Amino acid sequence: MSLGQTHAGADRKWLDEVTTATVRSSAVYEMTSGDIGRTRSFVREFLSTGQSMHAWTVSGRATDIAQLVVSELATNVCKYAPGPCLLDVESDGTMLSITMWDSGAVLPSPSPADPARVGQHGLELVLAVCQSFELRREAVGKRVSVQIALQDSVERPPSDEAAR
Repeated sequence: MSLGQTHAGADRKWLDEVTTATVRSSAVYEMTSGDIGRTRSFVREFLSTGQSMHAWTVSGRATDIAQLVVSELATNVCKYAPGPCLLDVESDGTMLSITMWDSGAVLPSPSPADPARVGQHGLELVLAVCQSFELRREAVGKRVSVQIALQDSVERPPSDEAAR
């Protein structure tokens, strides 16, 4: 084997390690209404950085879902547990984990399905689009954790094809 082939193999291994590394980021908010938009921007920038720096493949649908989910979680904090909030995001390039901590003691629960009801569909939407959902009571407050697939599944067409 030539030095060039060995070097190319080493680069390939290094690239595999870089693209499969878990990347984490956090942000703290006071959770006023303006912070809801900032949580969406934070998640969008995290995914964009993952694509450019770590060669993640992130579908447009996954980016939209991640922003919708973090917006719904942030809205719940804003409405029911105003005050400090910690947003953690983590990904290995395959799944995105979003965890939101707030100081509120009341655990959210989805309302029964009712298409005629105006509002309070946020948790229903989150449960419908996430691969997992976990709710944990903490010594102070609670944590809501979700996971979202970053690539579209083979069974589901990309969002632009579904719209046609």
